[in-house]
Amino acid sequence: MTESNGSDAPDRADHQTERVQQTGEMPDWEKRFRAPRVSLPDWAEDAPDRSLFVSNATGTYELYAWDRATGEQRQVTDRANGTTDGVLSPDGEWIWWFDDKDGDEFGVWRRQRFSGGEDELAAPGLDPSYPAGLALGRDGRTAVVGRSTDEDGTTIHLVRTGEAPVELYRHRESAGVGDLSHDGSLIAVEHTEHGDAMHSALRVMRPDGSTVAELDDTRGGTEELGLEVLGFAPVAGDTRLLIGHQRRGRWEPLVWDVATGEETDLELDLPGDVSAEWYPDGSALLIAHGFEARGELFRYDLAGRRLEKIPTPRGAVSGATARPDGSVEYLWSSAAQPPAVRSTSGGVVLDPPGMKSPGSVPVEDVWVEGPGGRIHALVQKPAGATGPLPTVFDIHGGPTWHDSDSFAAGPAAWVDHGYAVVRVNYRGSTGYGRAWTDALKHRVGLIELEDIAAVREWAITSGLSDPGRLILTGGSWGGYLTLLGLGTQPDHWALGIAAVPVADYVTAYHDEMEALKAMDRTLLGGTPEEVPERFEASSPITYVDQVKAPVYISAGVNDPRCPIQQIENYVKRLESRAAVHEVYRYDAGHGSLVVDERIKQIRLELDFAARHLPK
Repeated sequence: MTESNGSDAPDRADHQTERVQQTGEMPDWEKRFRAPRVSLPDWAEDAPDRSLFVSNATGTYELYAWDRATGEQRQVTDRANGTTDGVLSPDGEWIWWFDDKDGDEFGVWRRQRFSGGEDELAAPGLDPSYPAGLALGRDGRTAVVGRSTDEDGTTIHLVRTGEAPVELYRHRESAGVGDLSHDGSLIAVEHTEHGDAMHSALRVMRPDGSTVAELDDTRGGTEELGLEVLGFAPVAGDTRLLIGHQRRGRWEPLVWDVATGEETDLELDLPGDVSAEWYPDGSALLIAHGFEARGELFRYDLAGRRLEKIPTPRGAVSGATARPDGSVEYLWSSAAQPPAVRSTSGGVVLDPPGMKSPGSVPVEDVWVEGPGGRIHALVQKPAGATGPLPTVFDIHGGPTWHDSDSFAAGPAAWVDHGYAVVRVNYRGSTGYGRAWTDALKHRVGLIELEDIAAVREWAITSGLSDPGRLILTGGSWGGYLTLLGLGTQPDHWALGIAAVPVADYVTAYHDEMEALKAMDRTLLGGTPEEVPERFEASSPITYVDQVKAPVYISAGVNDPRCPIQQIENYVKRLESRAAVHEVYRYDAGHGSLVVDERIKQIRLELDFAARHLPK
């Protein structure tokens, strides 16, 4: 067994790395990580030529200002561990960015002029915290700042330049800032005062903290229904709030006039989850529809109640925004084609210079009958390969997330090395209806692994996978399911690779950030002291002595979501058994924003598999 803090990790090169050392040629899998990427640009509502985006152009993901009128692009932040959390003020004058320490997500908001200059403390008087939402006013001096700490729970503050912050809201349960109205007279808040962190209620307040309206779909019924804030109408004096609801078993939008209480249900005839945002003049909605791992866009005219499809290629739409000229910009990719920011007016909006990312192989859709219904899995394999193949079950995090037909450099690297890759949208995943997402409660971890086991059985019987060469891997919740699966299904897997996992659920609960404590209480029905049997049943450390496969674990030493101590507890148990394992610790939080570090981690995982997977 080997442990490492990074300096003494086994780093035996695979055949592609050996080739680059000999010839100078960079392998495709590394090019995919190094190729410059950009996010969908955010733009200032009152200064549309001013935009903010994220890019890895320097080798670390940082914020960039873009003046569309001149074409100038300027790097805004420059930190060793990167920066991705930033907001552009509606007037286009200020860029707010969140300053934490080495990825621990605990810090303060700073701001910088769009044109450049020194950073300044954006909200003097507010102590460091975990962020809980941010909304900036059009006047250039007003902000609504959400904070979360272990001591205070959630607090929300009104911040005006030159004045002391004013506390508007406080509660032990998780909450967050939703939006600030066009004229700054209304503040929308999502909260979970009822104790269900998976299903929020809404409250609209005035800047003095008084309540204007409330909407709570968790009350008065047997179903657990959530609401979310999608945004106030971008029109002066308009009291309409666009929200998401789950009243028909999936996420859909409706328009709620918070002054009159009137609700306008759109009743869109779309089978999957639907989100929306306003067109800039408030006359229409940009509809984003996600269904069976793919996305599409529509324009919905509010006056005529007409839905018009916006042509996009088949694949995943990761974000979209309507511009003042009526065009729509969107971030698109597929498993085979790298991401690009496109526009309905034609062409690519933002094409970073430098190396271009190679593509990968398309994804194949597979539906498997499972214990809770049909399970959707996405499969990739090397071009022309026939089974049975060594297979990587790459399990997504969340758990309320889903894998899609989108470009992912990690799975593509495994495919390049001769592996099939299977990704499973287990119960708990989004995009398949509320019942599918909520099904994991109380049997946390175990129910997801039932679905993964069903897809594993299909992969073997279909001839795709070699049953003796199956790797279980994932990050965050996927890393948790990896460790739990190695212990509860020890004969299913030849190898386990877990990135930033939950390993000891009780210790993780006590050490994690406050918002995740609330989520865990919702998932498991209480605290470790209140429902110890549920925490025990769902914790990987309970089953560590049953693990047979070699285990590789990577962990960020500053991670507030899957803290390092609970991983150390699990590793000590492996050590006590002399179990084959390797540990890689790196100086960041819940993942890394540094390209070299991401490449190093993938290389270590590939190397571990090459050394330990049966031939």
